[in-house]
Amino acid sequence: PECDAWELLAATFPAGTLSGAPKIRAMEIIAELEKEPRGTYGGAVGYISFNGNMDMAITIRTACIENNKLIVRAGAGIVADSDPEKERIETVNKAMAIQRALQLVQANAGQDGRVTK
Repeated sequence: PECDAWELLAATFPAGTLSGAPKIRAMEIIAELEKEPRGTYGGAVGYISFNGNMDMAITIRTACIENNKLIVRAGAGIVADSDPEKERIETVNKAMAIQRALQLVQANAGQDGRVTK
C-alpha cells in the first residue's frame, strides 16, 4: 500500500531502535521508568520536499533551550549482549561532548553572540 511521507513518519516513530521491542510494551516500560518525557530525543530531523521526497535522521543526541535552560539528551543502542555500564558511559560521553561544544561556542562568542574565532 502506498502512503505519503507524513503517514510514514507517524507509523515509524518513535523508532524501535530507541524504544525497544515489542515496541508498545517497551514504550510503556520507558514511561514507567523515566522521570521525564524524552522531548525531541528519538524524534526526526530532516526535510520533506514539495514533491514528497523525504530525508530524515533520528535525533540520538539533542540540545534544546527550554525556559532559558539548556536541555541535553543522548542515548545508546541496547542489544542482547550490551554491557549496561559501557552503554551508560557512552551515553554520558555523548552528552558531555554536546555540552563541551556549546561551552566552547559560548566562551568564544562576542557581545553580539557571534563566534569570531
